[in-house]
Parts: sequence; structure tokens; C-alpha cells
Amino acid sequence: MTKNSIFSCITLSIIGLALAGLSFNYPIETLRVNTEKSEVTWKGYKVTGEHSGTIAVSNGELMFEDGKLTGGAFKIDMTSIKCTDLQGEWAGKLEGHLKSPDFFGVEKYPTANFEITKVASRGMENEYKITGNMTIKETTKEIRFNASVSKEKATADLQLDRTDFQVQYGSGSFFDNLGDKTIYDEFDLSISFVLE
Repeated sequence: MTKNSIFSCITLSIIGLALAGLSFNYPIETLRVNTEKSEVTWKGYKVTGEHSGTIAVSNGELMFEDGKLTGGAFKIDMTSIKCTDLQGEWAGKLEGHLKSPDFFGVEKYPTANFEITKVASRGMENEYKITGNMTIKETTKEIRFNASVSKEKATADLQLDRTDFQVQYGSGSFFDNLGDKTIYDEFDLSISFVLE
């Protein structure tokens, strides 16, 4: 075999390996969260009971490679906080208090944001452990939660500690002798996104 033949074989081998590598690079597909069909519900707890409601998604998108979740972000409209377990005047009072500086101060901080920083498979189709940065009242904390995500929908249940985001009103962690006026630090979010 001549030197030229050897060189040609090596060149072809390198090109073949490069093309083989390229064949495994799938395009990134970005799907938008349909904000009208999607829903986020919340539930907060106190010594004497609990309250629940809804909050709107402003926008969001999730990214996929070869059908698998790789990243994404979404924004929540904090001005849209609604209470669904109370009616009329009582619902209005609670919503107003949650929007006030005592809690989420929505006039100054109208949005909350979440950005995915890491996605790991849980070993089952469409099941992931998600790590990301949650920003509320300009305070950012890393959180982790499990989620079920396909290219049609995404659902997740997560729990946040409001005091991590400077929301301390009625917290037994910061104030003594609150008794039955104590509001627990943890609150739940349930996310249901429709993707398109």
C-alpha cells in the first residue's frame, strides 16, 4: 500500500468518525407554554387551617433534544394571585394581603421567575429531576423537584420555603409568641403546563 493510499484511508476514517459523531447531535426544539390553557395552583398553611388559590403564568418555554427535556424557563404574574377557598370580601382581603409588602409586594415585584439549570432522568420515560433557580422578590434560590414532562404537557408539585425569599410575615421562625396566628413557612405549588 502506497503512502497516498494510507493517507487516503486515514482521511476517510477521520471523516467517517466525524460524520458518525454529527449524526448524534439532535436539533434543539423549543416549545412554548400556552398561558391560557396552563395553570399554577398554590396552597399555604397556618396553625388554624389552610388557604389555596391560583396564579397565572406570564410566559414560558421548555427545550427538548431528541424528545428529552434539556432546559427551559417560565415567568409567573404575581399580580394575578387569586384565593379560591374563600368568597367575596374575605377572598379579596386575603388576596390584598398576599399582594402587599407583608408578603409578595407585587407592586414592586410583579413577577417571579424560574430557570432550569440541570435536568436528570429518573429512569422512566418523561420523568425528570429538575434543578433550577427560583427568583421571588429579587431573591434567587436553587430548588429541586420532580416533574413529568412530555412534548405535550408538563406537571410538577413542589414546596417552597417563603422565608428563603424574604417573606417573613407571621413566621414562627422569625417571631415569638404568635400562637394560633402562626403561618407556616412552607407553601405548595402545583404546576400544569400545556405546551405547543
